[in-house]
Amino acid sequence: MEAGAILESVQSMKTRLLLSLLLASAVVGCAARSARIAEIKQNPGRYEDRAVSVTGYVTSAWNVPLVPYKFYKVDDGSGEITVLAGSGRTPTKGARVTVKGRLEDIATLGGNAIGLHIRQTDLDFKSY
Repeated sequence: MEAGAILESVQSMKTRLLLSLLLASAVVGCAARSARIAEIKQNPGRYEDRAVSVTGYVTSAWNVPLVPYKFYKVDDGSGEITVLAGSGRTPTKGARVTVKGRLEDIATLGGNAIGLHIRQTDLDFKSY
């Protein structure tokens, strides 16, 4: 093999490796961050408007008549957070779930998040 052909082959491999690494980092960067509820509540600015994932037990579930949303609370042992679910199933009290969604609040007063909740995008039921 010529030196030029070897050099071209090495550069091609480097390019493919670099593209693969960039793609992998983009996929990891878009994945939901798994976090403890206590950490989310203590530092909501770090997670606000970002994809988060929490795993815990449903402590309560309810809906408001004529409103297309359902609500439930999840407790992971470190704290409890409200989840806002659109259409689809909502878990019942006692179910073990992993919820993925966006962290949002209704307002911020004096640096404190009011109405902190997760807007559900995905729900997985876990077995005990």
